[in-house]
Amino acid sequence: MLWLVLGLLAAAAAGGEPTQIREALFVPNPLPPLAVEHHGTFEPEPGIVAERVSYASAYGMRVPAILYRPARPSRKAPGLIVVNGHGGDKSSWYATYSGVLYARAGAFVLTYDPLGEGERNGRRESGTREHDTLQKPDEIALRLGGTMQTDVMQAVSYLASRPEVDASRIAAAGYSMGSFVLSIACAHETRLRACVLAGGGNLDGPGEYWDTSKQMCQGLPYKALSFLGRRPERIFSLHAGRGPTLIVNGTEDTILQHQRRDPKAYFRLLQRLAAEARGTREGVFETLYEEKAGHRPLFVTRPVALWLERQIDFPDWTAAVIESMPVTHIGSWARDHRVAMDPLYATEHREGGTLALGADIPGIERDRLHVLSREEWERRRGEFVYSGWLKRVRGLQ
Repeated sequence: MLWLVLGLLAAAAAGGEPTQIREALFVPNPLPPLAVEHHGTFEPEPGIVAERVSYASAYGMRVPAILYRPARPSRKAPGLIVVNGHGGDKSSWYATYSGVLYARAGAFVLTYDPLGEGERNGRRESGTREHDTLQKPDEIALRLGGTMQTDVMQAVSYLASRPEVDASRIAAAGYSMGSFVLSIACAHETRLRACVLAGGGNLDGPGEYWDTSKQMCQGLPYKALSFLGRRPERIFSLHAGRGPTLIVNGTEDTILQHQRRDPKAYFRLLQRLAAEARGTREGVFETLYEEKAGHRPLFVTRPVALWLERQIDFPDWTAAVIESMPVTHIGSWARDHRVAMDPLYATEHREGGTLALGADIPGIERDRLHVLSREEWERRRGEFVYSGWLKRVRGLQ
């Protein structure tokens, strides 16, 4: 572990904490050129266009993504990035639902496959959790964490490159593992106007949940930030310097229960400590709760939509419009539209019980969400899949 100690000392000497975070996780500086490729479009519903795109990330890899947008933007649009949880990808119900929902509001919504899932999986499968298997040496886990940070940063770069998007109104919403990824990204990616952390955000101390959770994509990358000292308050004080953050959870989310604390009291403590670290309460994260609910991507709900409206100003919605909209029971919607859900998460207490904002959101067949044709993907798989990434990273050892 001498390499890790030396690396962290070097990062600590490099300047500000955002730079230190990126260097500790081997985020490339400068970021790679985007090298955007367009792979066609389809219409999930009248008035909404879904673009199939890919762009570059770390280590010469590429990210397959779907961009949902209004067919005829009424004015300069905000952007929203959806960062998936474990086993999730751009075909997950909450990714497609969010894409159509917020495109109806006039936003440009980008969702992509994380390493190991969807078109970044060697079998083009979802729910594999391929990247969870710990690889040695530990540096590989830090590079995985850094690649996930780069994926977010490149998503920001892509949205900012679109002439229809107002680069000062880009937000990101992450669920579960995605909330962990954004907990870090929103501490150093200052181009993000607002961040929503759903199903997480409860960063903690040495030897606690986030240090001991899945080591490859969470535990070791989080430990690599130990140079910050008291990581939760330092990270959230950086959030406050960047812009608004909302942490939204079900009160019975098992991720919160790992800490054996009253979740609301713990977040109040984090707010106080972050304010002390920052020297002011201004900008410190806000919280919302869904009572008696478990693990859910709550950024599809009315309270979060209202919060986002205040931060990034949807062109085609107002608060009054959001308040008047109906809601959809996700378990029933998924059955009616034959949308696949992970059986572990489809229960009423978890994702299946979500009351999502909006009505008549279409279910989208998974095949329509492939960015590349099967033939092109087979020919170029080394640029996309996790095994290709692992081979390139091992070549650096």
